[in-house]
Amino acid sequence: MSGAYAIQGQFHGEDAIWLSAGAYEAAVLPQIGGNLIAFRDKVRGFRFLHEPDKDEMEAFMARPMIHGIPVLFPPNRYEDGRFPWNGQTYTFPVNEESTGNHLHGFLYNIPWEVEEYGNKGAEASYVRLKTSIDNSSKMYRYFPHTFTFWLEYTISEKGLQQQVLIRNEGDEPMPCLLAFHTSLNAPFCKTSRPEDYRFHMTLGQRWELNARMLPTGKHQILTEQEEAMKGAGVYPFFEAMDNHYTAQSQNGRNRAVLTDLRQHVSLVYDVGSSYKQWMIWNNNANPGFFCPEPQVNLVNASNIEMPPEDIGLFALAPGELWEETSLLYTIPSMLHS
Repeated sequence: MSGAYAIQGQFHGEDAIWLSAGAYEAAVLPQIGGNLIAFRDKVRGFRFLHEPDKDEMEAFMARPMIHGIPVLFPPNRYEDGRFPWNGQTYTFPVNEESTGNHLHGFLYNIPWEVEEYGNKGAEASYVRLKTSIDNSSKMYRYFPHTFTFWLEYTISEKGLQQQVLIRNEGDEPMPCLLAFHTSLNAPFCKTSRPEDYRFHMTLGQRWELNARMLPTGKHQILTEQEEAMKGAGVYPFFEAMDNHYTAQSQNGRNRAVLTDLRQHVSLVYDVGSSYKQWMIWNNNANPGFFCPEPQVNLVNASNIEMPPEDIGLFALAPGELWEETSLLYTIPSMLHS
């Protein structure tokens, strides 16, 4: 099949929508959280996202967190599952026993509706997914808001575009908190080694976290390696990381860049200015994949006494919309081994 196309298919036995255009292809799993599970360069044989193998699918479906691009809403940790909002306190289930917190929200493993898929002219293909939450939804008992969340992916010869659109369908203001647990392969080229990779991210300051992995409200001095990550780049597995940072745009961009020194190519993950925080987790420094996670809000934001603008805690009024666009694409590397 030539040219751009979007088709229904399978990914290791699960229903998928496959997109293709130019050298790129991608697969989305509507029934498993709308997860974009694969993004590849077919010509060069690159696999940019951490995909589950066929024999890993059962484990992936039990914990669909470290593969592809899972949707986190509301994202990350909330102390004791408590979520104060607008004079009330919502109670989320405590699902991380080691910290006694709620972790990662309610949308990453539920079925999403495929609203539409097809071509945008001859050069791009797309899929638009949505989930609508109301008082009949399981999530509503914990997060009593009515809203619609659209997630659209478009593939073209330029790369992958992700567009998010959320609308408050209810009568009360709702918190709009979002992150993506994006899992990048390092190496993404099968003939390269992890040591061939350097990682750059537009981070600002590092948040101090307590023993329960919750921010104290203080910042920490960046280490030499973190300064390199902020600058020219650093080996992604230099030490174990489960760190939280503010975002600080550089050159008008908020992004992470993963460079293969052997192939002289960089994968750019441009996430837009609405993501004011970054998490980074690298699987206890085990080479293979790691997760730079763009995040709208500070971890545990609703429990922290700081200005809402500083911690990304904002409301959507009834009928109001929020939108953001992110991009994944490659460029020739300016770094050399």
